[in-house]
Amino acid sequence: MSAEQQTLGNPVVRLARAVMHWFDTSKSQTFDAQARHDGPDSIDWVRTLPFLLMHAACLFVFTVGWSPIALIVCVALYFIRMFAITGFYHRYFSHKSFKTSRVAQFLFGVLGSSAVQRGPIWWAAHHRDHHQYSDKKEDAHSPIQHGFWRAHMSWFLMKKGFAPDLKRVRELMNYPELRALDRFDIVVPVVLAISLFFLGKGLETWAPELGTNGWQMLIWGFFVSTVLCSHGTYTINSLSHVFGKQRYKTGDSSRNNWFLALITLGEGWHNNHHHYPSSTRQGFYWWEVDITYYLLKVMSWTGLIWDLKPVPVSVRDHHPRRIKPLPK
Repeated sequence: MSAEQQTLGNPVVRLARAVMHWFDTSKSQTFDAQARHDGPDSIDWVRTLPFLLMHAACLFVFTVGWSPIALIVCVALYFIRMFAITGFYHRYFSHKSFKTSRVAQFLFGVLGSSAVQRGPIWWAAHHRDHHQYSDKKEDAHSPIQHGFWRAHMSWFLMKKGFAPDLKRVRELMNYPELRALDRFDIVVPVVLAISLFFLGKGLETWAPELGTNGWQMLIWGFFVSTVLCSHGTYTINSLSHVFGKQRYKTGDSSRNNWFLALITLGEGWHNNHHHYPSSTRQGFYWWEVDITYYLLKVMSWTGLIWDLKPVPVSVRDHHPRRIKPLPK
């Protein structure tokens, strides 16, 4: 065995390399199609550790207490970051359902990466993969094929489910600033967390009547808000292919669910989306509340984004009532 092989086999070196992947994901995003579908299916525990610690940190709410301002920041950051995921990571980066400038594209990517759902390229590649194989065996987060927990979150904790197929996002790979966001996807969340801590410290000094502090603002504003936003997003994988109604025959189990549409700002109209994925609007009819679309529409009035793609009326109104169930 060579000296290099002995070094790589050293458990301390392996641990150090794994920890480095928390900060630089370039070495852990090598896609192998055969490994994705046929390789060993095990959790990457070192890479998963920050995800577990983020959930554990939420328990400190019993230590830091709460205040109205901390809850307001928690809810506001849930709303802002959910919009970043639904409006930008999903409808823009994944489906190109509207246009924007390169500067705005990068800023949208920064805002989206603050939600701790990795970079825009990683996210879009996996989502396009989902549409290619929706509810087939190759769909990494299909509850029909793999069950609730795999669809909800364990798919991206697995070694073979993590790496994206970057061939699906070649146009996004042309932007080095987006590649940097993906490679160092931990930077923006860490900056947000530190900023929230110092916001709380500042309010403790300048506005003590608000009853908050650095640790309280960090726990509620970052950890609790992030976990809620993450699991809200995950429900579209795990629940919107199980609970709800099918208006359109899409060849998969995607469903429309009004409750999921509320907590995800419009993503719950999932059967609509699978029927016509390129539409900016996912609530096709006026009674289908789609908050993300409303906000994007307002942004289009400012000229920040443009060319929002509509769903053609002929496509929208073509929905046979009887939908055959998917084969088991």
